[in-house]
Amino acid sequence: MKVPKRLQPLVDDGMVDEVLYQLMSGKEAQVYVVRCGDHVRCAKVFKEAQKRSFKQAVEYQEGRKVRNSRRARAMSKKTKYGQKEQEDAWLNAEVDALYRLAAAGVRVPEPLGFVDGVLLMELVADEDGKAAPRLGDVTLTPEQAREYHGRVVAEVVRMLSAGLIHGDLSEFNVLVDSEGPVIIDLPQAVNAAGNNSAERMLERDVDNMRRYFGKYAPELLITDYGKEIWALYESGDLHPDSKLTGCFEHDTHSADVDELMAVIDAAKEEELERQERMQAEDDD
Repeated sequence: MKVPKRLQPLVDDGMVDEVLYQLMSGKEAQVYVVRCGDHVRCAKVFKEAQKRSFKQAVEYQEGRKVRNSRRARAMSKKTKYGQKEQEDAWLNAEVDALYRLAAAGVRVPEPLGFVDGVLLMELVADEDGKAAPRLGDVTLTPEQAREYHGRVVAEVVRMLSAGLIHGDLSEFNVLVDSEGPVIIDLPQAVNAAGNNSAERMLERDVDNMRRYFGKYAPELLITDYGKEIWALYESGDLHPDSKLTGCFEHDTHSADVDELMAVIDAAKEEELERQERMQAEDDD
């Protein structure tokens, strides 16, 4: 196929030999399957900020560290330079998260380079060598649902043990290759230790997976892995191979009504944004 403009620099530099086809176009990026020598890989081309439907919400960026103090000061301002620096930091977040999680043993695509807003990475493939399907496009048996749910929860534990939370985990950003689930799409990855919304985002990620797999294995719907995982993390007892029960003893003390309503409102807004993103992907 004709080389897209954003991929031409990688072709000129010899990083990519041929663009085979476009794999998908989503809310924040277009993904192409490319040939690099004898290897078939993916090139994720991030859309420009004004063309993306995913909001760079402050709650996702809270707690992210910027090593360069000049960049940090610029990002706090609304200047053109500051906005560019903030955009670059947002795009680099996925690259940094992929390297960090791969080193921690989490099943994510192997990152291979990041040039001018293009992320070159491993192609997650099925048994026939074709691009692996999304979890939401796969029909599962109850046994598979229980197995995959357990494996995804284990990946969430490894991610949190490495200090990160996916922040937007659902059946649409988990691929299924010949060995099982692979976590993808991490530009909004959350710093667990420095983000005030970390607990809520972790529980939302785990609950999304519970609801999805619960369609095939209803007994999963009564589990509460999210709160159990966070309780272990807060107490310093969470490890990459922590054994979980799926049970959690809830606090029976009276809740702060204003705080509870704020959480409910935030959850409603997040669900609305999730549905809008799903609709945008369907339209693409």
